Amino acid sequence: MSSTYGSLVPFHLLLFTALMMFAVSESRRSFQEIVLQSGGVAATNGTQWAVLVAGSNGYYNYRHQADVCHAYQILKANGLKDENIIVFMYDDIAENEENPTKGIIINKPNGPDVYHGVPKDYTGEETTAANLYAVLLGNKTALSGGSGKVLNSGPNDHVFFYYTDHGSTGLVCMPVGDYIYANDLMNVLKQMEMAKKYMNMVIYIESCESGSMLQGLLPNTMGIYATTASNANESSWGYYCPDDPSSKYDTCLGDLYSIAWMEDSDAHNLGTETLREQYFAVKERTNLSHVMQYGNTALSEAFLSTYMGQSPKKVSSVPLDELSPSNSLAVPQRDADLIFFQRQVQKAPKGSVESAEAQKRLDEQMARRSHADRSVNQIVNHLFGDSNVASILTAIRPEEQPVVDDWDCLKTFVRTYEQYCGRLSEYGMQYTRAMANMCNAGVEKDSMEAASIQACS
Repeated sequence: MSSTYGSLVPFHLLLFTALMMFAVSESRRSFQEIVLQSGGVAATNGTQWAVLVAGSNGYYNYRHQADVCHAYQILKANGLKDENIIVFMYDDIAENEENPTKGIIINKPNGPDVYHGVPKDYTGEETTAANLYAVLLGNKTALSGGSGKVLNSGPNDHVFFYYTDHGSTGLVCMPVGDYIYANDLMNVLKQMEMAKKYMNMVIYIESCESGSMLQGLLPNTMGIYATTASNANESSWGYYCPDDPSSKYDTCLGDLYSIAWMEDSDAHNLGTETLREQYFAVKERTNLSHVMQYGNTALSEAFLSTYMGQSPKKVSSVPLDELSPSNSLAVPQRDADLIFFQRQVQKAPKGSVESAEAQKRLDEQMARRSHADRSVNQIVNHLFGDSNVASILTAIRPEEQPVVDDWDCLKTFVRTYEQYCGRLSEYGMQYTRAMANMCNAGVEKDSMEAASIQACS
């Protein structure tokens, strides 16, 4: 009876069932292939490469170089070779006269030295955007100084790129020379893809408005997965900042997002935790900004070990119960420098020469801030009228759109402002959002130049 009943099932139902089973099978196959290609359990071939970049200098920016040094120690402890780790750091912290522990850099209070053994590939005047692009593209002939190490990676390799420093709408800093603009970085990533410089790539970016480096630019069709410390419109945060007059260090020792991913890596077996799991752990701990993810999120199913290596003897240096939102002092990136200068004033003997010099440095910082506020407000007022200043300064774009349509316009406006009003300070960088909005509103170069001259001459 059952065989007779089966023979009566309409052919189109059998065909539909077969197609559904094939679709499920194909879906599973595709997912398995994605995990395999992104470095899942079965991925065994290829070399792991890393490029680590601290984009600042100056002792008051201690935290960025400390972040990069800590990142190096994680990769090194998990088996990556120095020949495959390329480091950009100005290297003016360890032996700085302000450093209370000469030759040592730490990334948390009472933490271990993270400076020892760090390769000094590109330091001082070699820490430029041009050198970084040359390294990523594997172009030795385009280098200016440095160790000469570049990404000699190929189509079976996995690349980890970590950047930490100050940023703003559409750009991040380098210690020397021009900024890294989001469209330029994107062009480099596309060239890397065309040149088959990686199987897959992971990018972590720590900076204010770091989401603006990828928003609307990084497609989900490339083999790149990225997370950022903040969305396109907000500050990231310095962390482990001094909150006690007796603190040995007068500067923040790390950054919240960076500390979150690195201490998570310290505490876990990188061979059993996925990028996705780390993303959510970091997102929970980084509770003062919105940690974002971009690109091909399917790649987040890969284990951290795919990009960061895996030690056969994993020893956690961080108790797991510490990996949660804590009460350690966090400060917006653009205010972290004030912590240092204010503490210098507080610590100097009253009435001393040191006290007068410290107060002068603090006053200069505050004057630069006032100058940036005043000059940008005057420029916007000149171009749009007083009633529209607030909207130009604060307008944001939808998450699926890049922060500016014409990148050449943004670069021109930044250069024009700096020509007449001086270099954008870390505080003043917040106003590149206004410049992007001016470009999106159709302001011409001549008008921007005239407004800058009027505001700053």
